[in-house]
Amino acid sequence: MIDTHCHIFDEAFDADRVEVIARAQSAGVTQMLMPNIDKSTFAPLMRTAREYSGYCYPMIGLHPTSVKDDWEDELLFVEQQLRAGAQGTFVAIGEIGIDGYWSKEFLEEQKIVFARQLELAELNNLPVVIHARDSFNEIFDVLRKEKRSINGVFHAFSGSIETYHEIKRSGNFMVGIGGMVTFKTAKLPHVVAQIPLSDILLETDSPYLTPAPHRGKRNESSYLEFVAQKIAEVKNIAVEEVKEVTARNAIELFKLQE
Repeated sequence: MIDTHCHIFDEAFDADRVEVIARAQSAGVTQMLMPNIDKSTFAPLMRTAREYSGYCYPMIGLHPTSVKDDWEDELLFVEQQLRAGAQGTFVAIGEIGIDGYWSKEFLEEQKIVFARQLELAELNNLPVVIHARDSFNEIFDVLRKEKRSINGVFHAFSGSIETYHEIKRSGNFMVGIGGMVTFKTAKLPHVVAQIPLSDILLETDSPYLTPAPHRGKRNESSYLEFVAQKIAEVKNIAVEEVKEVTARNAIELFKLQE
């Protein structure tokens, strides 16, 4: 399995990162992909990538909830790191997008930043990892206007099957499925059952969105097993097929070494 979205560099793991990664490896997680948030997370992100080179892979991007008054400086930092990074340093532009849940104060600036990072993805031939919370319409509007030749994933997908079809109309995108598919009251399992496995990536978003049966605790990559099992259940296929196909999807999208 490949955890295509985890924050293992987060301070939530400072006390036991070695043990968490060891548990992930024991559970069959072969690689972890780490999205950047903003300037403040870049140093721990890259330190973790160096310490676990070949296992933890960094992305570069400006998260929509970090788009504030200083968004121009933050965006310039992303551009500088892309120029400074060697070929293959970053596996994606992420985590980028639009967030309409936490605050709408900088919504117009979020659209500008999202559009600029789509351009950076195209210029650098990198996939995008899109955060879309209460913002699908705004995301689709920007994608339609930009018409960029890019691919990527809608991270933490929890939308309807209609939303999935709109995602596919908007470009060459997959959906990231994590712990929410295991929630008892979720409608997501019914939707996932209708999405081709070839369009699905596994992710945890750890330390967030912990799957059942560990809800309420810190999430970690070893729990990816529960996500894979639930997808296999709703699709009535072997869990080994889920792991194999989603890992291949990730390897192809992010150009990872097998």
